[in-house]
Amino acid sequence: MPLKIYRLPLFLLFSLLPFVVSANFDFNANCVRAYQNIFELKLGTARQLITAEKKARPQNSIIPLLENYVDYFYLLTIESKTEFDKLEANKSARLDQISKDDKNSPYYLYAQAEINLQWALIRGRYGAYFAAAREINRANSLLKDNQKKFPNFPLNTKGLGLVNVVIGSLPDGFMKSTLSTFGVKGDVQTGLSQLDKLAEDLPKSTYEPFYEEVIFYYAYILSDVAKHPQAYTKTMKYTARIADSSLLKTYMQAYVCARNGKNDQAIEILENRPKGNIYQPFAYLDYLLGVVRLNKLDLKAASNFDQFLQVNKGGNYIKDTYLHLAWISLLKDDTANYTALLSKAKSKGATYIDKDKQALNEANAPMSHLVLLKARLLYDGGYLSRALEVLSDSKADDFKTVKDKAEHAYRLGRVNNDLGKDDAALANYQTAFNIGKNQKYYYAAKSAVLMGNIYEKKKNFLKAKAYFNLAISLKDHEYENSIENEAKQGLKRIGG
Repeated sequence: MPLKIYRLPLFLLFSLLPFVVSANFDFNANCVRAYQNIFELKLGTARQLITAEKKARPQNSIIPLLENYVDYFYLLTIESKTEFDKLEANKSARLDQISKDDKNSPYYLYAQAEINLQWALIRGRYGAYFAAAREINRANSLLKDNQKKFPNFPLNTKGLGLVNVVIGSLPDGFMKSTLSTFGVKGDVQTGLSQLDKLAEDLPKSTYEPFYEEVIFYYAYILSDVAKHPQAYTKTMKYTARIADSSLLKTYMQAYVCARNGKNDQAIEILENRPKGNIYQPFAYLDYLLGVVRLNKLDLKAASNFDQFLQVNKGGNYIKDTYLHLAWISLLKDDTANYTALLSKAKSKGATYIDKDKQALNEANAPMSHLVLLKARLLYDGGYLSRALEVLSDSKADDFKTVKDKAEHAYRLGRVNNDLGKDDAALANYQTAFNIGKNQKYYYAAKSAVLMGNIYEKKKNFLKAKAYFNLAISLKDHEYENSIENEAKQGLKRIGG
C-alpha cells in the first residue's frame, strides 16, 4: 500500500518553510493550503482560499502565481481551446503585479518564469508554437538569472530541468529553430538528472510541499517526452509519497501504467480513484479507463468512452474516442456501426494533439485486420503472451495488403522484443522494414529505430548507428518527427 504524506500542522509547516521572504511575496499558511489543494485537483477549494487571501492581503504577489496554477490545471483537465482563449488574457495582469514587487525575493523572477512556462505548455497543445517558444525563452532567461542571484533556491531547478528536457527532445522544425534563434538549447540527460536529484532532495528539505509539483512534471517528462525505460518504476516510486486523496496522483500513476503495459494496475487505479464534487471534473480519466479496458479486449469499455463524450467539454481526444468505439463495433462484427463511428471520428472533435491526428488518419485508412487489431490492443496492454498467440495463429500469407504484411511483422517484432527474444525481434523488424520502407505507414521507420535500440543494448554501436540513420533517412511517413527524434536521441547516446 502506498505511503501517504502526513500533513504537518499548518502553523508548524509555516514556521519551517523559508517562504516569507518579503511582505508582498508571502507564501503563508493559507497560500500553502491553496497550493496543496491545487495539486490534489481540488480547484474549487483552492479558489476559495485564494479569494480569502486576496481580501486579507491584496498586495500579496503569491496570489497571481496561485491563480495561474488554478488556470493551468483547469485548462489541462478541461481540454478546451475556447476556455484557453478566454483565460489567456489573465497572464499579462498577473505578470504586471509581480513585476512591481520586491526584486530581492527569490520568488520575484521565479513566479514570472513559472507563469510564462505554464502558458507555453498549454499554448503548445494548440499549435501556437512561436508564442510558446517566446514564453519558454523568457522563462529560461528568468530562471537562469534567478539561479545566479539565488543559487540555493531549489525551485529554479524544476523549471530549468523541464526546459532542458523539452527543448532537448524537440524534433527539428519550426519550434526548435525558433528557440535556437533565441539562443535556447536543451539537453535531455541534463534535465532528467536535474529533476531526479530534485525529486530525491525535496522531501529532506523545507521545500517539501513543492514535491508533488516536481513529480508531476518529472512523470510527464519520463513517459511522454523522454520515453524513459524507467518511467514506470520511477513514477511509481516517487508518487508513493503523495496522498491518496490527490486526483493528480491517480492521473500520474494510471497514465504511466497505461503507457508501460501495466494495464490491470491502470484499471484498478482508475476504478478506485477519489471522487466527489470537491474535485475538478477530469473527463480524460474516463477516456483513459476506456482505453485500458479495451486493451484487455473488454468490450464494456464502450461505457467509459460514452461517459467521456457526455461529460467532456473540450475538443481533444474526441476523434480517438470515436475510433476506439469503432474498433469495439468491429470486434463485435458490426461493420455498419463501425462505418458510422468512423464517420464521426472524421467529422467531430479537433486535431490539435497527435492522438486525434492519428485517429483521423486511421479513420481514412482501410479497415483494420481483426488479428492485427487484437494483437495491437493486447500488446498496448502488456498482455504479451496473448498477443503472441493471436499473431502466431496467422501467417504472413494470410495478409493481402502491403500495409497488413508490414504491420504483422512489426507487431511480432514488438512482442518478441518485449519478451526478450532479441534475435526473433530483429528478424521481424527487418521484414517489416523491407516490406514497408516505401509506404507512408510508420512500421518501417519505427522498426529501424527499434533495431538500433537492440544493437545499442548489445554494444554493437556500428550497427546501432546504421539503423538509427536508416530511420532518419525515411521520409513522408506517419509520426515522422517523433520517430526521427528518437533516432537522433539514439545517435546522441552512442556518440554518433
